[in-house]
Amino acid sequence: MSKRFIVVFALLLLVATGSIFAGGAAAYPERDITTVVVWGAGGGTDVLNRLIMAEMAKELGVNVNVVNVTGGVSGSAGMNEAFNRPHDGYTLAGLSESNVTAAVMGGFNQRVNVWDWFIVGGSPDLISVRPDSPFQTIQDLVNFAKANPGAVKAGAAGAGSIHHLNLLAFENGTGTDFNFIPYDGSAPSQNAALSGEVEIIITSVAEQAQLIRGGELRPLAMLIPNSFTVESTTVPSAFDAYPGLSDFLPLGQSIGFGMVADSPAEAKTAITEAFKKAMTSVPVVEYGQKNFYVMSGLYGDAANNLMATLESNFAWTLADLGSAKVSPQGLGIPRP
Repeated sequence: MSKRFIVVFALLLLVATGSIFAGGAAAYPERDITTVVVWGAGGGTDVLNRLIMAEMAKELGVNVNVVNVTGGVSGSAGMNEAFNRPHDGYTLAGLSESNVTAAVMGGFNQRVNVWDWFIVGGSPDLISVRPDSPFQTIQDLVNFAKANPGAVKAGAAGAGSIHHLNLLAFENGTGTDFNFIPYDGSAPSQNAALSGEVEIIITSVAEQAQLIRGGELRPLAMLIPNSFTVESTTVPSAFDAYPGLSDFLPLGQSIGFGMVADSPAEAKTAITEAFKKAMTSVPVVEYGQKNFYVMSGLYGDAANNLMATLESNFAWTLADLGSAKVSPQGLGIPRP
């Protein structure tokens, strides 16, 4: 074997070895990413995740495929699905504030600090009915519910969701008792209201806006201290008629996604940069303005601290209302 051949062979081997090492250290992402949305298609969490992921995909240079995995309590089926996949940065979880109760509701055995949170925004909740409902005002509804405990069917996303918590708070603040019917997300619960399966619906302004515009739902009251205008309709605050609600409300909405906290550093960095750019994109900004969202764009410590605070508030609210399945104290969740 000639010396020249040996030298050439050695050079080729070095090139090949270098290529292998380079391939192993390729920049994230190398392949498509999956976002598991824990609530049903068409709801606020689903819509905002599809919107933000489409813009993030432009920055990341790969597809971000959004799938819905519903069921369990407080979105626990989707949370378990996302968390149990490899912690390699290629699975995100489409989440909302409602998921912070999954642990106390017995569906997820982890606290919120297992995720790094990215918050797109939120919209306040309200109570609405079908246009042909006999309840013309919030007082009509409360008076009937007091006289007929458990007779009025109330639809909202699953047990422990922000909308369920708002219903529980409304009951406690008004001394009423509704027949809560849980659904896999806001869209299915709103469809139930439209079909007459439930008599009242509690979801957000953003989720109801199109139905209110189209005359398919008639709003009765906001579950925040102030009135709110949707197009030409001004929706009064339930606090005006029932000041005692201030002991239980308001409870806020924070929609976005989570990345498992022990994901690789380069993946966290890339997702963070893509998120920051996506939040300033024209489609995201315009969607928020047109659909009654307050867009926050929180990430890092600010987002994680917010969700930890919500976990504490929501978990202990459920516990105090007698609806928690697991003690917040046993989970190490501090009382607010």
